[in-house]
Formats: sequence, C-alpha cells, structure tokens
Amino acid sequence: MTLHRYIVALGSNQRHPRHGNPSAILWAALHEVGRRKCRIDAVSPTIRSRPIGPSQRVYCNGAALVSTDLEPRALLDELQAVETLFGRRRQGQRWRSRTLDLDIVMWSGGCWADENLMIPHPEFRKRDFVLGPAARIASDWRDPITGLTVQQLHRRLAKGLTRSSPPPR
Repeated sequence: MTLHRYIVALGSNQRHPRHGNPSAILWAALHEVGRRKCRIDAVSPTIRSRPIGPSQRVYCNGAALVSTDLEPRALLDELQAVETLFGRRRQGQRWRSRTLDLDIVMWSGGCWADENLMIPHPEFRKRDFVLGPAARIASDWRDPITGLTVQQLHRRLAKGLTRSSPPPR
C-alpha cells in the first residue's frame, strides 16, 4: 500500500443550514474528509478572498495536507462526494456561489491527468487564495512543472499582485 500526500484547497461562500457560515463549513468538510480513508495532517488558517467570476459573495479559503492510500482519481471522487453532501451542484454556471469547493492542488506523486482531473491544478500558480494557505502548511513542496516551492510561487505571485483594491475585511 502506497501512502499518497495531497494539498487540497478549500473554499466556501455560502451558508449551510446545518453547518453555518463558510468557515464552519470548511471545518465540517475537513472532518468529513477525515472519515473517508484520509488523514488530515495539517490545516492552514482560513482567509477571505474576492470571488472569481460572477459570484458576488466573499469566499472563505484554506488548504489542508491530506494523506491517504487513495490514488488521485479515487480521492477526487471522495472529495466530490463530500461537496455533494454539503449541497454542491455541478450543473450550471461556472464560478458561481457554492457551499463547498474542494480541489486537489498538488500530489506527492507529481503530475496526473485524465479527462476529469489535472494535477497540479492548472490555475493554482495564479491564485493567492490557494498559494497563501498552501504556503502555510506545505511551503517546501515543489511544483513538478516549474520546480519552484509553494513558498517561492507565493512570493512571486505576491510581488506581481495589483493593489488597486484592498482585500475584503
């Protein structure tokens, strides 16, 4: 049995009738992931971020370091089952408000690609709301594409960020 490690990005920008606000949803979701053949090794502090796309609601984001014997596709299936349990629907508009978003960002095995999953996540290098939390728990992980660490990627992104609008409070 091979133990795989993953960086999983977490996001929510809607309340849930049972779990409450987005931050509480992320913690409840991590608890559920931990019940599914996964061990949660580290969790970043949560941050608030502006939405991408048409959604108007501020997101609560974080990252978790997860260990499991599940291969990437099997972990994706488990994460999507947790999203569904929390009310996520996959049809309709992309980047809309959602109760829960769980994305595999990186994997200890390097790269992976099939019709439903690409690791590393193709957009993670451009997203401060992913790199910031990931750098708090896995700063020395190396991007298999660029060879840079998560911390280096985060610093590079931070240097290029425009300061035209302040972060949400």
